[in-house]
Amino acid sequence: MDPIERLTSLFERFPGIGPRQAQRFVQFLLRSSPAVRRELVESVQALAGSVHQCSQCMRYHGGNGKLCSICSNPERDTAYLAVVASDADLAALEKSGTYRGLYFVLGGTLHLASEQTSGLRMKELLASLPKSIEGGLREIILAFPANPEGDATAFDRFRE
Repeated sequence: MDPIERLTSLFERFPGIGPRQAQRFVQFLLRSSPAVRRELVESVQALAGSVHQCSQCMRYHGGNGKLCSICSNPERDTAYLAVVASDADLAALEKSGTYRGLYFVLGGTLHLASEQTSGLRMKELLASLPKSIEGGLREIILAFPANPEGDATAFDRFRE
């Protein structure tokens, strides 16, 4: 396969990226300087060695420890736990500056067509709750997307 087609195909695998946008990414890289392309390659390669998953909230972080900067921050309010679908949802909540509690990244939402929960960290979340309650947890906030999948995840999986 031609390198342009191969890279376009790889970009199409990204969530929300269609063929035209993938082609725009490739054309941007072709017009960019070798330094920009080299920086992109080095950044992608660095992901494998320097990014870890937080053992408490399950978000990806670039720190050296087992806990991310949010979970290791003593200023966070341990009485609140926001369960979010993805790292992007966590980042959006953090950017708002309105929430100062802890998080748990579930890893997605329930797929309505199959009601499949593979990839979701339900067991990990439930296993973490006793320790969180001992640490002062009083309220769990289900902060899923306002769409049918988010609703189904909240109502079907957290009803008990």
